[in-house]
Amino acid sequence: MTRKEQLGFTLLEMMAALLVLLVVAGIVMSGMGQMMNSQSQIANRTEMHAGVRSATELLQQEIGQAGKVSLGSPTANISLASAVTVGSSSLSFNTSTGGSTPSSCGNCTVYPNEYLTVDVGTFQETVQVTGTVTSPTATFVYAHASGAPVSALGAFATGIVPPQSAPASYTSGSTGTVLKLYGDINNDGNMLYVEYTCAQGTVTSPGFLYRNEMAITAASKPAVDNTMILLNNLLPNPNDANNNAVPCFNYQVQPLGSGYVVTDVAVTLTVQPQNPDPQTGALVPETKALLNISPRNVFEVFDTAKLVDPTRAQQMPASVTSLLP
Repeated sequence: MTRKEQLGFTLLEMMAALLVLLVVAGIVMSGMGQMMNSQSQIANRTEMHAGVRSATELLQQEIGQAGKVSLGSPTANISLASAVTVGSSSLSFNTSTGGSTPSSCGNCTVYPNEYLTVDVGTFQETVQVTGTVTSPTATFVYAHASGAPVSALGAFATGIVPPQSAPASYTSGSTGTVLKLYGDINNDGNMLYVEYTCAQGTVTSPGFLYRNEMAITAASKPAVDNTMILLNNLLPNPNDANNNAVPCFNYQVQPLGSGYVVTDVAVTLTVQPQNPDPQTGALVPETKALLNISPRNVFEVFDTAKLVDPTRAQQMPASVTSLLP
């Protein structure tokens, strides 16, 4: 048999082919391993970002809505259920939607010291509620017929409860770790009091961000428990450029009359992922900072009360004051 008729490979050729195959396979497997590590890293950080983003979006929405005053649902027309005379008269309300027949407004709750705007045109006036929550009264300059429209203009000036560093009247106010706010937070006519509590932990024992919600007429405040957790794996924030500790919540406070209002809230949250980084093996924390969240209702009433009409700055209901401590 001649050399040209040989169809097989020599042992040396086989070894060279196997070596090339192993090198190529090694490169492919290394690339796949790196791709899987990168995918795990991205998934790990995406999960962490999603949790922080959900919490901060809720904080933005509720801080922005804080202070809103409502007598009923956004589509309801509130009116006097019975005529009132000049001088002190009791208050009761009807509600209707569109062309519906007015009916008693069972959830139209007003509070002592709240300002209401009654009627339209020449006889429109603003009155301050007296009496009690269950038996409200007001003193009128004009008589008003049953069916006269009623609205609560303005907003709660302390919709974001000013911090404890403000005057003594706010000794149970918001802090760097507890944000307190109230109003028609969901724009559905239900008046709520909400507390966000930032309980920071350590790398080995991370903390939590809690959200505690109740009606502003609640008799007491529920204790914080695990059903209220918005974020876990919460860590202390990195210090600022001057090496000062950065709180979860910081407030821009402005004077208004004899009190103060919060016109901006800064939120800073630091979390660590659930799982270590697949490449470094470290738990890499992430800090989310929202530096200027404006409570639009509070800011609007701050300008209006300061420049035009101080009665638009609604006072804090006594029921909210009792929930602050």
